Parts: sequence; structure tokens; C-alpha cells
Amino acid sequence: MDIHENRAAHKWTRRELAGRVLWAACRPLFRWSPRLCWGWRRFLLRLFGAEVAPHVHIHPSAVVFIPWNLRIGECSSVGFGALLYNLGQLTIGEKVTISQRAHLCGGTHDFRDEAMPLIKAPVTIGDGVWICADAYVGPGITVGQRSVVGARAVVTKDVPRGAVVAGNPARVVGAR
Repeated sequence: MDIHENRAAHKWTRRELAGRVLWAACRPLFRWSPRLCWGWRRFLLRLFGAEVAPHVHIHPSAVVFIPWNLRIGECSSVGFGALLYNLGQLTIGEKVTISQRAHLCGGTHDFRDEAMPLIKAPVTIGDGVWICADAYVGPGITVGQRSVVGARAVVTKDVPRGAVVAGNPARVVGAR
């Protein structure tokens, strides 16, 4: 594995790096805001380029890595300790619940290449989806409308519309 080549690779533009530094500096304003200050957190995310609908609730302990890669629809919520590792575009539909400590992961490395280049993959969560506690949704995944990803499930393949998935790896266990 060529670690030196990986570390020398330019993964971010100067503008992206500057944005990440500014977001890191403002992150305490998000994290330490009172729980009921939903509007304040929406404002901060929008200030950094996120598209956040007016009635979205994001818990202050949720972690959004790159706000400008986030789109979240009306009446959706992101729970306590949720990790939105959105190196690629993260699209969350309307009336979606992302439960506590769920992990939506939009980044990985190409292990087939010795330099292990960074992959910034999109993640799409359809309308009416429930991502249950501690679930993991991997890079490049689409979770179809009205689906449920069970607690602690590990999603490595697209989830069909209306499916209930559970387990590691996640498998369809029912329909909604």
C-alpha cells in the first residue's frame, strides 16, 4: 500500500478546505446550542450552504461533516449523536427520521488501488424513511421511500421502496 501517495493526493480544493476550517470553528455554536434551538442550527447549516427545509429538527449532538453537501426535506429529524459523514452529497427526503447514533457514511477508499484514493459517494434517503438507532448506511446507497432500516442494521446495498431491513449485512425482513 502506498501511504505516501495517498497522503500527498489533493482530496479537497482550497475553497473546500477553507470551508471545513470555518465550519470546524463554528461547530461549537451548533453543538452547544440548547436542544430546542432548531431554527438556530438550521440557520448555521444554511449559512454554510446546506439546503434545509423550514421544519427540520437536528439534535445539537448530531455531527454534520460538510454542510454544503447536505439536503434535508420538510419535517425530517436527525437524532442524538447521529453521524452524517457526508463527504459526498447526502440527500434526506421529507418526513424522515434518523434515530440516535445512526451513521450515514458518504466516504470510503478504493482498496483495489494501492494509493487507496478517497471516494466521496452520495447517499440518498427517500421520503418517509426511518433509519433506526445505531444503523449504518454505507457510501453510494439509496434507501427507498417509506423503508425502515432496523436498529444496528448495516446497509451495504440499496434498500427497495417500502422494505424493512435488519441485520448485518441488512436483509429484507418485511414490508411496510
